[in-house]
Amino acid sequence: MSIVVCGIDPGLARTGYAVLRVEGGNHSILEAGVFRLNDDDPLEERLVPLDHDVTAILTEHGPTVVAVEELYSHYKHPKTAVLMGHARGVILLAAAKLGLRIQSYSPTQIKRFVTGNGLATKLQIQQAIQKVFHLPALPEPPDVADALAIAFCCGNDESRREMAESPR
Repeated sequence: MSIVVCGIDPGLARTGYAVLRVEGGNHSILEAGVFRLNDDDPLEERLVPLDHDVTAILTEHGPTVVAVEELYSHYKHPKTAVLMGHARGVILLAAAKLGLRIQSYSPTQIKRFVTGNGLATKLQIQQAIQKVFHLPALPEPPDVADALAIAFCCGNDESRREMAESPR
């Protein structure tokens, strides 16, 4: 059976997204990219195009599940997590309005799954994703690699769940 997974890496300047088809443990990329938001716009004005873009991609591909990275807050930069929460909230709302199932993954969980190291760098994630999907070059910008990693992690979980639920 085939499922479609959409992975989203929330951001207020760039939000990475990736849509994968998962069949029998094989993952293929249907679409991946970034939604670019204008840094000069006030926060509330950036959220409108983000909602529009996320809704459009979810409507176009009709994923089985939407996987979104959880927020991470470094004690030196607590405001960053608060600001990112606005983008994540818009993404969750867009998926919920469409009645889609949502899975959340911590950055450490995603990094550990993709590279074996929960503290992997952006470059290590890009290299791992390049290898997994046999890409000719590193996925750029890193937000795309992050979204692919999120979708890959979720797709793997969905494949395992499907196999566990199928009659033997």
